[in-house]
Amino acid sequence: MGVLAVLDDFLVRATLASLGVAIAAGPLGCFIVWRRMAYFGDATAHAAVLGVALSLTLSLPVFPGVLMVSLLMAITVSALSGKSFAMDTLLGVMAHASLAFGLVAVSFLSGVRIDLMSYLFGDILAVGKTDLTLIWAGAIAVITLVSLRWSGLLLSTLNPDLALASGFNPKREQMILTLALATVVAVAIKVVGVLLIAAMLITPAATARHFSRTPEAMAVVAAFIGGLASIGGLRAAFVLDTPTGPTIVCVAALLFLAGDALRRSAGALTARQ
Repeated sequence: MGVLAVLDDFLVRATLASLGVAIAAGPLGCFIVWRRMAYFGDATAHAAVLGVALSLTLSLPVFPGVLMVSLLMAITVSALSGKSFAMDTLLGVMAHASLAFGLVAVSFLSGVRIDLMSYLFGDILAVGKTDLTLIWAGAIAVITLVSLRWSGLLLSTLNPDLALASGFNPKREQMILTLALATVVAVAIKVVGVLLIAAMLITPAATARHFSRTPEAMAVVAAFIGGLASIGGLRAAFVLDTPTGPTIVCVAALLFLAGDALRRSAGALTARQ
C-alpha cells in the first residue's frame, strides 16, 4: 500500500488532522496563557461562524472566509482595546455579537444545505485530503512564524518595555500573534469546531505548565499533550460512539486534571521530606 493510499482511510486523515491542529495550537496556546488572553481566543473563534456564513453566501471556500473574518475580528479588538472599553467588556460584546450575526446570516441561506453542527463542534471524520493539506499548511506556517519570532514574542509577553529597548516592537509582535491565532482558528474549524477551538488552545498549554521549567519546554510539552488528547479523544469517540470534537476536548480536560493532581501529590511528598 502506497503512502498516499493510506490517506484513503478516514481515521488516518482524522488522526493527521488532529495532530496538525495540536502541533500548531500548543505553542500558540502558551502565549495565550502567559498573556491571559483566553477570552481573546474565544472571541476570535466565535467570529468564525460569521466567516462561514459569508463564505457560503458568496459561494467561496470556507477556509479563506473564516481566516479573513477571524483576522479582522482580532485586529479590531487589538485596535480598540483600552480606548473606550475594558478588554473583557469589548471581547464579550464582539464575541457574542459576531456569533449571533453569523447564526442569523446562516438562517438566510435558504438555498444552501448547511450542517451547522459540523461548524460549531467540528466534523473531523469528514476531513478530506484537501482539508488535510490546508490544516498542515496552516500548522507549518504558524510553527514557522512562531519559531522565527520566538524571541520577540516571548520578550514582548514578559516585559514590553524591555522588548522595546531590545529592538522588538511589542505592537508588531502582538499583530504577529493575532495573525497566527486567526490561522489556527481557520484550520481547526473542521477538527473541533468554532465553539471548542479555544479549549484546544488553552487546555494543553495550561497542563504543560505543570511539567515545564522553561518557556521553550512548555511550548513543546503543550504540543505533545495536545497530540495525546487528539489521539486519545479519537480512540475514545470510536469506542464510546460519542462526538469526536467534544471527546477530544474532554480528554484534554482530563489530562489537565490528572496533571494538576500529580503536581499536588508531588508537592505534598516534597513537603513531607
